[in-house]
Amino acid sequence: MSTSRWAAVVACLVLAMGLFLVLNNREAPPQHQSQELTERQEVVAQRGSEVMPFDLEATTHVFTKQSRGGVQSVLADDPSAAVEVRLIRSHLEQEVAAFRSGDFGDPASIHGDEMPGLSLLESRHAEIDFVLRSVEGGATIIYRVDDPELLDALHRWFDAQVSDHGEHAEHGGGHSD
Repeated sequence: MSTSRWAAVVACLVLAMGLFLVLNNREAPPQHQSQELTERQEVVAQRGSEVMPFDLEATTHVFTKQSRGGVQSVLADDPSAAVEVRLIRSHLEQEVAAFRSGDFGDPASIHGDEMPGLSLLESRHAEIDFVLRSVEGGATIIYRVDDPELLDALHRWFDAQVSDHGEHAEHGGGHSD
């Protein structure tokens, strides 16, 4: 192979490698962001253990967005764990009572006062219908709103909790009602 041909092959390989690196880095979050998220999730888990009486490692938070609100469920990973289920139900009962009066202090103490959607939910709590239900393995809070701005705040608040709780939380299926 001639020197000029060899140089062209090398140049193409370098260009292809550069393009690969650019595209690959664009799709993956920078390493420091991933580390920051992991550290935040650890802080949230620690704060959560101080606020929530049940074992975060033995439960899952499920946040399902709906067209008129959303559903937040806390479920014991083992539905037959009677103590965890009782603690979940008691805690969510207290949370609903607090939310109805505009007190979102527990989530704020876990996730921070700057949590997306939080200030609007607090200031307009009277416009939110909160319904508590016992379900197999835990409890559910159903949130109903009529205002699109309040709906957006609720959904952003749900997203923040899923992100912050990491492996202990998940989005529920779709926008079902």
